[in-house]
Amino acid sequence: MATQTIKSIIESLEAWAPLTYQESYDNSGLLTGNSSDNATGILISLDCTEAVVDEAIAQSCNLIIAHHPILFKGVKKLTGENYVERVLIKAIRNEIAIYAIHTNLDNVRTGVNRKIAEQIGLKNLRVLSPKKNTLAKLVTFIPKDHLEKVTMALHKAGAGQIGNYKNCSFSTTGEGRFMPTGEANPVIGKLNQIEKVEEVRIEFLVEAYNQRKVLAALRESHPYEEVAYYLTPLENENMEVGAGMIGELENPEESNAFLKGLKQKMNTNCVRHTPVVKDTIKKVAVCGGSGSFLLPMAMAQGADVFVSADFKYHEFFDADGKIIVADIGHYESEQFTKELIGAFLREKFPTFAIAFSKVVTNPISYL
Repeated sequence: MATQTIKSIIESLEAWAPLTYQESYDNSGLLTGNSSDNATGILISLDCTEAVVDEAIAQSCNLIIAHHPILFKGVKKLTGENYVERVLIKAIRNEIAIYAIHTNLDNVRTGVNRKIAEQIGLKNLRVLSPKKNTLAKLVTFIPKDHLEKVTMALHKAGAGQIGNYKNCSFSTTGEGRFMPTGEANPVIGKLNQIEKVEEVRIEFLVEAYNQRKVLAALRESHPYEEVAYYLTPLENENMEVGAGMIGELENPEESNAFLKGLKQKMNTNCVRHTPVVKDTIKKVAVCGGSGSFLLPMAMAQGADVFVSADFKYHEFFDADGKIIVADIGHYESEQFTKELIGAFLREKFPTFAIAFSKVVTNPISYL
């Protein structure tokens, strides 16, 4: 078995689902443990309970990756009075790290909601409610002779990624002017003399979470002692990041048949739904976990049904006879997240010990 540090595993997870994409109320990230420790094994679970920690101990796994954080708010004491404190005490005593990957994994295009959409059989997927303020525009000026080198370094660092398109940029050619003074050590030009250089102004789209890496690549690859650049935050919607997902069935399905099939595909004992106001289902919106806040977006985009969880009694009325709401349960909607995380980690660390928790952490039972 290959040796990996907990830190290296976390870095891969956060390159996939950056922590900056989590919601403000969330607490994703490393919750207990030392990231510099070598990982002896990974146990993947939807929730982290005492039984899950026991399972990790039994399987010699010192890293638990859970979708839901065991810690949502501050802990002022650790006396074991409730299940949260008991989980933390047991994990710390046994040197087990707990890592949560929650709304940041909900909000990436290849995350929780895509897994649900694939489970249902949806095609032509797109983010239901894209996030704003997660993008920036980088503008810099490069001597023409160094254009290829600097551009490739920026692309390698992640600049210029737009959806399924890589290495995107826009450039114009002009004349740069500058005068080296004082203790300058110019690559081009002489002290106290105006220098004119044919330069290329080039623009890239940059993910906000990746700005440091891109700017480091710019400074390292650019020939100038002082690199001129602008980094401007954008309010554009990021179509790769956001809540929920919407797509289409390959062929329309009769509504009741769809709901029965949903029960089977999502492995749930119960589907609570509003009146069947559509004869057939074609366009489907989904959101893992508590998704009632997305109902207006699902309706605005013409979804025939919205599959989610945790709808309150009065929120069902908000469907207003225009859409079918199908509440399949919180645990049930996200249960395949374990497989999602496992598939990602096995691709990144194919020789490492990765196990799925067999503990059913669903706190709700049905008769």
